[in-house]
Formats: sequence, structure tokens, C-alpha cells
Amino acid sequence: MYNVQQINVRDGSFDDLGGLDPTLSWSASSSSGDVDLEYGVEASARPTADIASLPRKIWGTAKTTVGDWGVTARADLDAQDLSSADIEVDANNADADLSVHLEANAGDSFSVNKIEATKGIDSDDSRITVTPRYDLNTEEADVVVAYASGDTDIEVTASRDAQSIKISQQIDDENRVSPTLASSGDISVEWERKVGDGSVTTTVTPNDSIDVEWKDADWTANINMPIDGTDITGANVGIKREVNF
Repeated sequence: MYNVQQINVRDGSFDDLGGLDPTLSWSASSSSGDVDLEYGVEASARPTADIASLPRKIWGTAKTTVGDWGVTARADLDAQDLSSADIEVDANNADADLSVHLEANAGDSFSVNKIEATKGIDSDDSRITVTPRYDLNTEEADVVVAYASGDTDIEVTASRDAQSIKISQQIDDENRVSPTLASSGDISVEWERKVGDGSVTTTVTPNDSIDVEWKDADWTANINMPIDGTDITGANVGIKREVNF
């Protein structure tokens, strides 16, 4: 059984604890025949007289094997609106180094929203993956080609209208730097540094935001700071801790 406690600090000015937005996530697992099941709920932990408004999300996953394929299906439901569910299906064939990911919505009808497939190729000490993706709602397609060798990872994403490249370089045992360049002229730089048993990852996107993620054992803190030029225009903070019992 897993219990995750999370506290978000909302952007704004508050005279009391109204700026805190604590949530509690609970999950459990079981099995039925060859199917492994996991399910859970996410609820607000803010004091309120409206108990029915506390649950936010209900979810469940099922894992099984079909032939050479490992299949996982997940459903997420809005606890305040149970009329539809977001569905994700993943199928993985380790022998063929092939995986398929599908996103859909189930309600009055079943509709597929996105689909992608990933094929991996190993060559000597390097690895290449090719992932074509298609969004059925927008009718947009792109492909992600990733190359990894030693301390260097390169990822190229290309569609008909936009392209980007991310180069990730392990500088030493504690530091990794990953700049991303887009055909639109946008640029971002990610710096990951190991700190003790955890890590701090800082991502700077000029004229957009500074994002910091600090992981330390069971604790994770996320800070998002929108920026305009050199000015920080706000801050959103999230802190969570996982408790297993």
C-alpha cells in the first residue's frame, strides 16, 4: 500500500493558510489470475464542510502478458465528473525491442486521441530509438529520433512545421547539462546535479520560466517561476513525500 502526501503552495497573496493546497494520494494493489491490478485515489486535504468535493481523481491499472507482449492499461477518472475516463494503453515486446503507446477517451463512445510506437536498435556501444507519433485530434505527426552513446545523448524531434534538438552531456559523476534548441529560435538549458542521495534539476527557458526540481529520498520539491526578461513574475511551489506501509 502506498500513501503520498503532497502540499502545493499557490501563487498569490494570502493572509492565512489559504495559499496551501495539500493533497493525499492512496493506492493499493492486488491480482486476479494473470492480471496484476493497482488502483488509487487522489483527494484534497484542505478543511471543508463539503466532503463530496474532496476526491479529485480515481485511477486504476491492469497489467498482463499477451503472447510476447506485456500490456498495461490505465484509466483516470475525474472524481467530480464520472461521465468519461482518460485511457492509456502500453504494449511492449522486449524480444522485438518494440513498444506501442495509445491514449484514448471513453465515455458515451470510445475515441483514440494519440498513438505512437518506438523501435530500438542497438549497435556496438550505442543505441538508437525511433518514435513516430500521431495526434488524431489535430492530425499532426512528428518523429523523435534518439541516440545514446557513452556520456552523450542526442534527441531530435521533427514535424512538418517545427524541429528541435536536445544534446545531453554527462560532465562528471555529479553534473549533467542538456541544452535544447528549436527551429523557432527558442532555447532552454537543463542542469542536473547530484546532491548526496538526491538531485537538483534546474531548467532555464528565457522569457518563459525557471523550473527547479529537488529530489531527496522520499521527498520531492518542485518550484516553477515564470519570468519576463530578467524579472520573476511569480512562484508556484509543490512539495510531496511518499510513505509506504
